[in-house]
Amino acid sequence: MTGALIDEETVLAALRLAIRAPSVHNSQPWAWRVYGNTVDLYADSSRHIPATDPQGRDLVMSCGAALHHLLVALAASGWAGRVRRLPDPQRPDHLATIELARGTPTGTDADLTAVIPRRRTDRRRFSPWAVPGEVIGGMTELAERHGLTLQAVTEPRLRWHLYKAIAAAAEMQEADPLYAAELARWSGRLPGATDGVPSANVPSPAPARGRMPMRAYARPAVVESPGQGEPENAALLLLSTFTDTRASWLRAGEVTSAVLLTATLAGLASSPLTQPLEVHETRAFVRDRVGAKKTAHPQILLRLGWALPGARELPATPRRPLDDVVAIGR
Repeated sequence: MTGALIDEETVLAALRLAIRAPSVHNSQPWAWRVYGNTVDLYADSSRHIPATDPQGRDLVMSCGAALHHLLVALAASGWAGRVRRLPDPQRPDHLATIELARGTPTGTDADLTAVIPRRRTDRRRFSPWAVPGEVIGGMTELAERHGLTLQAVTEPRLRWHLYKAIAAAAEMQEADPLYAAELARWSGRLPGATDGVPSANVPSPAPARGRMPMRAYARPAVVESPGQGEPENAALLLLSTFTDTRASWLRAGEVTSAVLLTATLAGLASSPLTQPLEVHETRAFVRDRVGAKKTAHPQILLRLGWALPGARELPATPRRPLDDVVAIGR
C-alpha cells in the first residue's frame, strides 16, 4: 500500500479502544493482526458460547461492534479505513481486512472516540424520563444509511410481546443444563478477572414497573430499590437486517456500536438485550409479532434510557490484555 505508514503505537492505541466494545457475556471473541497499514479482524471461535449463541450470531455481532470502535478511533487520529468484509470465502472467521490511509478527522469521530471508555452496559432500572424523539430519529437514520432497519417499539401491545418473548426465552434456556453451566462460567466474576460479566455490574433481581426482564446472571451484586414510584420509560429499539448472513451480522454489530456510542454521547444509559433472539422460537415470534417489516431478521434489541438521579457510575468491565488479542506482523 502506498502513502504514509501509520505508526504502530497509533494502531495499538486504537485497538485498546476497539476492545472496549460490548460482547456477548463479555467474552471478547476477537483476534487482530497488524502488519504495515493493514489490520485483519478474526472471530475467535474458541470463545464461542454455543448454548447461549448456537449460530454464532452474537459472536459475529460482537466483532462487528469492535470493528466500528476501531474505525472511529482511527478516524479520530486522522486515519481512514477501507474495509473489506469477509474477504476470504474459504476462511469464514476472517471477518474483515482494514487498509489504512491518511484521512481528515471529523468532530463526530472525536466525540464518539471520547465516549468509548465511558460506555457501560447498564442493566439497572432507568428513570421515567422519555428519550427525546430526535435522538431516536437520528439513530434510525443512522441504521438506514447502513442498509438496516431500527424500529422504536413504543406501542404497549408490542412491548408486551417483547416481555413475553424474553420471559419465554429465559424459561427455555434455563431448562438447558448446558446453558446454566455456561452462564455460571461466564458471569459472577470477581475483581481480577479479564473477561466475563462481573458481579459488580449486575443488579439483583427486583420488580420494576415498565422494565423488560434482565438475564439472570450469577451472583448479582448491585442492589436496587424495589422499583416503587414511576415506572421506567426506556426506549426499546429493534435492529434488523434484510438478510441473515455473517455479513449482515457483522454490519448489525457495527451499527449497534454506532447507536450505543451515540447514546452515550447524548448522556443516555444503555443495555443490549439479546436473550429473546437467541432462541429460534422466540426470535421468530419477535419477527412476526413485533417487527414492523416481516421480511427483516431481528438481530438485537437495545434498551436506552436515563440513569436514575444519583445512580453511581458502574465500573468498567474487565478486558483481556492487548497482547492476548493482537499479533504484530505477518
